[in-house]
Amino acid sequence: MAGRISLCVNSDILNEYEEILAEKTNAEIARNVVRAIMRLHTTIFQQAYFHFGLIEADPDDNKFVDCAVAVDAEYIVTNDAHFNILKQIEWPRLTIIDIKEFTRQLDNT
Repeated sequence: MAGRISLCVNSDILNEYEEILAEKTNAEIARNVVRAIMRLHTTIFQQAYFHFGLIEADPDDNKFVDCAVAVDAEYIVTNDAHFNILKQIEWPRLTIIDIKEFTRQLDNT
């Protein structure tokens, strides 16, 4: 990691975060978490103008891939097995790591 961690999002991603958080907590907490994400100086807002459609098993996951490509992200951090298909695709080259590996790398910086 280059010493800087940013969270890359767009409106579709934030809507999904809010929806999932509301299911697991409540709507108010979900709104507050999304607002906090939006206010972080390390959050990058990036609309994806091209949609690759690389994850066929769960097309809803493609919003994360498209955003990562648009910002030239170093990693996608996920434990979602649907993203493993990206390891077999030559272009766009995206590195997928799980949360354990991500925290391990954080500990080494």
